Amino acid sequence: MGIMNNFSLEGKIALVTGASYGIGFSIASGYAEAGATVVFNDINQDLVDKGIKAYEEAGIKAHGYVCDVTNEDQVNEMIAKIEKEVGVIDILVNNAGIIKRIPMTEMTAAEFRQVIDIDLNGPFIMAKAVIPSMIKKGHGKIINICSMMSELGRETVSAYAAAKGGLKMLTKNIASEYGEFNIQCNGLGPGYIATPQTAPLREEGHPFNSFIIAKTPAARWGDPEDLMGPAVFLASDASDFVNGHILYVDGGILAYIGKQPK
Repeated sequence: MGIMNNFSLEGKIALVTGASYGIGFSIASGYAEAGATVVFNDINQDLVDKGIKAYEEAGIKAHGYVCDVTNEDQVNEMIAKIEKEVGVIDILVNNAGIIKRIPMTEMTAAEFRQVIDIDLNGPFIMAKAVIPSMIKKGHGKIINICSMMSELGRETVSAYAAAKGGLKMLTKNIASEYGEFNIQCNGLGPGYIATPQTAPLREEGHPFNSFIIAKTPAARWGDPEDLMGPAVFLASDASDFVNGHILYVDGGILAYIGKQPK
């Protein structure tokens, strides 16, 4: 078998949560190109329908399901339905998440809990639901979408940073607990990515745009396509001895202290 065959996802079933658009959509599209069957969920039927249409326009046949990742009963029902209608999941990407940019002293406990629930409890519930079938099948890949906020703090993102820091450690613990069953759990940590959601921040002259470019050795925002190769690697046989690792795709931000002021 040639080395490139190790990167193929042919015959694999990949579930990417919250993948109707954005980073999740790009990762799922990369999986489809590598040969995987794509399954995704979102919080309501409207988003699922929009996702199906977007995949169709990209020439991808995707299977979409409505499911709230924080609802354990809904998750278990969805996983059972996927296994019946599509097959046993080989690859789970915990991509669904939210961020609330609110100063900590102005954030309510309910708002904090909501972020933790979606960004940390959701991946726990999803992973818990797919692991038994992965054990029976004899292999599995779980990829948690972490963040630079898994390592760094910043103003107004206390809940998000707490959740993503917790997700980093959940990743390591899943690897520790289920590695013996040939299940690899790793994290993918995007840097600042050019998506429709970040478009207002990237306008010429916006101080945040200048800040990110100055803080990034690559001197640019990342493109969603920059995540495809790393995501395929972590989902493929090429990463079978990579476990409990967080792969940061950030253009070098975490390695860089920044330029000295003039």
